[in-house]
Amino acid sequence: MNFQQLRIIREAVQQNFNLTEVAAALFTSQSGVSKHIKDLEDELGVELFVRRGKRLLGLTAPGKELAVIVERMLLDARNIKRLADQFADAEQGQLTIATTHTQARYALPQIVARFKAAFPRVHLVLHQANPAEIVTLLQSGEADIGIATEALDRDPAFVTFPFYEWHHAVVVPQAHPLSQLSTLTLEALAEHPLITYHQGYTGRARIDATFASAGLAPDIVMSALDADVIKTYVQVGLGVGIVASMAFEPLRDPGLQLLDASHLFKANTTRIALKRGHYLRGFAYRFLQECATGLDEETVRAAMAVE
Repeated sequence: MNFQQLRIIREAVQQNFNLTEVAAALFTSQSGVSKHIKDLEDELGVELFVRRGKRLLGLTAPGKELAVIVERMLLDARNIKRLADQFADAEQGQLTIATTHTQARYALPQIVARFKAAFPRVHLVLHQANPAEIVTLLQSGEADIGIATEALDRDPAFVTFPFYEWHHAVVVPQAHPLSQLSTLTLEALAEHPLITYHQGYTGRARIDATFASAGLAPDIVMSALDADVIKTYVQVGLGVGIVASMAFEPLRDPGLQLLDASHLFKANTTRIALKRGHYLRGFAYRFLQECATGLDEETVRAAMAVE
């Protein structure tokens, strides 16, 4: 048994048992992948995959149990390397943060600036992705820390912490009729074409639920992945924008006006997620504490230890 065989087992699951994709992901040949699988099955004396001819369809019962062990073994192997790096040079390394555009653009700049001032030799990777991709990056160990509003608290393999709360707000051109109202209402908002986030991003589900609970069917004429695009199309007159309130900057958004909608939409919580069992370098704990003072190393370690 060797690590390449273990990587193939894990990658086969991740690539939906497509051996061509497995081979590409591991930079090897499909015939080499097939041979490794056969050698491992011969060594263990059990079939690990359900087959139809030469195609893999899924895992057998022993294959499913082995996949859990393989994931743990590969995680521990990565942790050994991180542990060695920590003691070899605690001030140098790489920290990968998987997050959405909204968080990278509006919530993290000052945190990153403070972190880089404290650890100038740490290479910080901000991997912008959608919430589902962030989950995958955390699960695979490619990301050390995940930050998003959606999806992160649904996986029992993660421990999550609240980062901050925020509300949606409405963005309109200056002197728009909605800006003349003494109190903004959902009914008034629904009378205008709307531009907001794409499904699965930045609290979009909460926006839809709010309108639905009021019996309203707004005309969402456009959806986008980030607030900058939404604001651009509000500026050209395509509709009224619904964005995260922190995404509005008066000096950078001339000609637009932000309308408070905290009484219309419930608060959203952006969360920080870590994979249980993933070894964090010392500087990763410092980054977490820059995000929230209560996230000291002792607190985070205790939370990650809870099964």
